[in-house]
Amino acid sequence: MNQPTPCFTPDEISLLANAQFFRKKAAITAKMRDMLEATHGVLENELAGLSLVAPPGFNPRTHQLVKGEHLEDFPYQYLDYPKHFDGVNKFTFRTLFWWGNHVACALLLEGAGIKQYKKHIVDRFHQLAGKNLELSLAPTLWEWKRGEGYTLPIMHDGKAQIAAVLAERSFVKIIRCVPLTDPRVQAGHLAQLSRETFRAMVPIITT
Repeated sequence: MNQPTPCFTPDEISLLANAQFFRKKAAITAKMRDMLEATHGVLENELAGLSLVAPPGFNPRTHQLVKGEHLEDFPYQYLDYPKHFDGVNKFTFRTLFWWGNHVACALLLEGAGIKQYKKHIVDRFHQLAGKNLELSLAPTLWEWKRGEGYTLPIMHDGKAQIAAVLAERSFVKIIRCVPLTDPRVQAGHLAQLSRETFRAMVPIITT
């Protein structure tokens, strides 16, 4: 049986034919990459001199810049630095632009060292609390939505709840999400925002 031929709505045709939109998208994409490259330089300076609880084979120079179009139907760009993905071992800080959603800075931890990372979160809880950090509740590291059912804010009065959630998890994702309308994002201060977030998370991954 023949399938009906798909057709475009007037709104879709208007968008498809809007060359200016695509030029603007290309310009925004280039600015995002520049900001992520600047973020890499700033985080390199932050990493220098830290005594990390890192997995075997960790290389402090490894990083990655990625661009894609389909994170739940939205374009995205991100920097992974520091970056370590080796089988089950994950030790990565990601700075993500997610079109239509937010900027996210997240620490992704799994495998070697996970017991110590979880212990640090509990033992150093009040160093982490109140800094706009949240614990991901998702069953995967690759969920980037935030809010009820997705993330749990790390607040000074929430230590027992955070500890209970951590006890049941085989991996840890600590995330901070900032609206794309935030003045710091608009002003291009991504590197400073990412550095501030990384500093807030450092107690989790240092000796």
